[in-house]
Amino acid sequence: MVPSFLAREKTVAPPGFNRWLIPPAALAVHLCIGQVYATSVYKSALVEHFDSSLTAVGVSFSIAIVMLGVSAALFGTWVDRNGPRAAMFVSACFWVTGFLVGALGIAIGSIWVFYLGYGVIGGIGLGIGYISPVSTLIKWFPDRPGLATGMAIMGFGGGALIASPLSGELLAAYDPSFSATENPFADGQALVLLFLTLAALYLVFMMFGAFTMRVPADDWRPDGFDPSTVKQKSLVTTDSVSAANAIKTPQFWLLWTILFCNVTAGIGILEQAAPMIQDFFRDGATSTVSVVAAGGFVGLLSIFNMAGRFVWSSTSDVIGRKGIYFVYLGLGLVLYVLLATVGSSATALFVLLAAVIISFYGGGFATIPAYLRDLFGTYQVGAIHGRLLTAWSAAGVAGPLIVNSVLDSRGTPGELVAGDYRPALFIMVGLLAVGLLANAMVRPVASKYHEPRAARATERSNA
Repeated sequence: MVPSFLAREKTVAPPGFNRWLIPPAALAVHLCIGQVYATSVYKSALVEHFDSSLTAVGVSFSIAIVMLGVSAALFGTWVDRNGPRAAMFVSACFWVTGFLVGALGIAIGSIWVFYLGYGVIGGIGLGIGYISPVSTLIKWFPDRPGLATGMAIMGFGGGALIASPLSGELLAAYDPSFSATENPFADGQALVLLFLTLAALYLVFMMFGAFTMRVPADDWRPDGFDPSTVKQKSLVTTDSVSAANAIKTPQFWLLWTILFCNVTAGIGILEQAAPMIQDFFRDGATSTVSVVAAGGFVGLLSIFNMAGRFVWSSTSDVIGRKGIYFVYLGLGLVLYVLLATVGSSATALFVLLAAVIISFYGGGFATIPAYLRDLFGTYQVGAIHGRLLTAWSAAGVAGPLIVNSVLDSRGTPGELVAGDYRPALFIMVGLLAVGLLANAMVRPVASKYHEPRAARATERSNA
């Protein structure tokens, strides 16, 4: 049960409602929770404040990603049942509370309280917020589901583009000695004020998204859309599969494997982006790439991560979801081989290869909800998406573990070179090959898993 002002029936759009008002509402939430990718701005300050290590502080990110997958899986059915407004409202409450508790942890010097706030509580807000607009967008855009999910999930990839410079400016305002490139060690008070300010800003924007969100009326269809054309497309069903039945199908686990492989490979670059480009172009003991240039490289990857979520997901509406994943995994595999073998021959080549790989990483996130819709229908697609995101949680642990373990075995940070990264990069090649095989095995879901006609009536009434 939810309060009446959050109930699904209170959010049904009136006749003539413009469906293009829905993506901005979804973006308002995803741009806020995308801040989870912007922790590098103040990570060094947290290390000094807690008298800890980068690994220990980075645990908060891992906890948040794990909780994202766990909460999305556990609350996915609740999100579908109660609607996007209630889900986005709850997400905002958890996300903002996570920042407040995180600020308390900083203020009292307890990294464990910081883990509880930013990692556990904030991570729950991440999971609920990530899936909350997805099924609604698919219902508003049955003619272009890839475009719809790409518009929303693009915001998650772009959240860091806003949060990173914003956090830097706020820290500089609260501690004039702070500089992202020269003195990244803001004092504890500045960090507390940063977290409190972000909490207030995110509360406003996420509540705007929640109370702007609407669901389509019963049997609403966009002008000119003929539902019969959907059934003509390969792998696209007009039947319905429940979340409980979906996890019993081989298709679900094939998509879980695809997402895990694609995300693990992408995180393999994102986790070490700045030091990676410096190590690839190290001349003896000195890198020819400056710290500032390395930071610019990270920003460029964020742009391609965001753009890939929109461009590639929209492209999937034309060539199909299975076809676009052959691009992500097959071409991605080739690009990883090139990165490992010739990527150190020229800086421009390295940047280009890494940027395209990261665009595939972002595109994979944005396309997976539409792939689920194709195979399982719109009934409980949000709940199915939530369960599938456990692959992200697993990849969030596996990706950094693979890369960091390989690099730890190869030498000392700051003294590594391109060759030291090759074993990790070839492991990623192997993972992409596994994902490519899994994608080739995807077939339509067997009719024994379909819901009866009564479930479809329920689906229409809840749309």
